[in-house]
Amino acid sequence: MLEAGEEKGVSTHTAAADPRNDTLKLYVNGRIVPKAEAVVSIYDSGFMLGDGVWEGIRLHEGVWAFLDAHLDRLFEGALALDLDVGMTREELAAALDAVAAANGMTGDAHARLMVTRGVKSAPFQHPAFSRSGPTVAIIVEHSRPAVPRPIRLASVAHHRGLPLTQDAKLNSHSKLNCILACIAAEKAGADEALMFDPFGFVNTTNACNFFIVRKGEVWTSTGDYCMNGITRGHVIALCRENGIPVFERNYSLVETYGADEAFMTGSFGGLTPVGVIDGRAMKAAPGPMTERLSALYRDHVAAHVAAHVAARRSG
Repeated sequence: MLEAGEEKGVSTHTAAADPRNDTLKLYVNGRIVPKAEAVVSIYDSGFMLGDGVWEGIRLHEGVWAFLDAHLDRLFEGALALDLDVGMTREELAAALDAVAAANGMTGDAHARLMVTRGVKSAPFQHPAFSRSGPTVAIIVEHSRPAVPRPIRLASVAHHRGLPLTQDAKLNSHSKLNCILACIAAEKAGADEALMFDPFGFVNTTNACNFFIVRKGEVWTSTGDYCMNGITRGHVIALCRENGIPVFERNYSLVETYGADEAFMTGSFGGLTPVGVIDGRAMKAAPGPMTERLSALYRDHVAAHVAAHVAARRSG
């Protein structure tokens, strides 16, 4: 439970309030329009059925961080859904740049790039009813992560299923399983949910990838039943490059309770510390390993951005 005076309603996506977000301009199907006019049809397959894919991407110094990896994942997901994005990678990148420019954004901004199967001719499931082509929309907000304290997690009965049910690697619009997990965690007095794989091993949270630290080792799930997180991949690579033992493995809730530290990874917040799991406080939050990896990740992002800025100037 929350201690006296602690923040409620905290999540890994908590951001500092910014009044500029009241007057945003957003992208819908080739047009940049005021926020109030950025609407889609109630017949849209994304609204009606969760039929679509999306990416969350951060803007740093005019550079969309790790954009190529995000577009790789978007197009791979679209291929799995047999969904024609209707735009090239270059056109999507240009659209992201255009909507950022329209809002005067160069950094501390977050985009949600969404592609659905488009408007349906009738309110039914079969993809043949989606005849108008894809819907492409981009929300971009002034967004600076401002999580006021380490996140509290509760383990829940909702788990990430087998790939033949719905592959967790598919970044689809259908997030009901994760939403139900988050609701269950909130009912238990936590902020977000810790979810298991189909075999009962610790897997991921409802919103982010999950790591623990035990005796100087960094552990995360095998990756078989969780989103192939881009930040997750960078953190694993940074561990290997810096001599930090890192393991993608099965581990239990018992081993999680006994960990020294825990943190989550995602494009929005980078590394977010976990303070409590099922009422059990971590030994440190953030702990020294979380702080070290957070610094390494910030430096990694800065180097990536600087390389792109230099390439743009020389080109």
